[in-house]
Amino acid sequence: MARPKSPLSDLSAYRKATGLNQSDFWRRFGVTQSGGSRYESGRNLPNAVGMLLWLVDKNKLGEADLKAALNAVNKR
Repeated sequence: MARPKSPLSDLSAYRKATGLNQSDFWRRFGVTQSGGSRYESGRNLPNAVGMLLWLVDKNKLGEADLKAALNAVNKR
């Protein structure tokens, strides 16, 4: 399956193209599975999560960066 033009245009298709289930995909961005499901169903995506998705899609942010950011945020 080809990725949509933008990860923000069809979140469900974008996630499915990664081969990850909802829980694994959304956990990377600090979002619960149920929250991710709501976003995939049309609920507004928070700007911060949208920016992270865009950065990952454009290869400007890698998995190690996401993990480090989540660890830093969770240590507050």
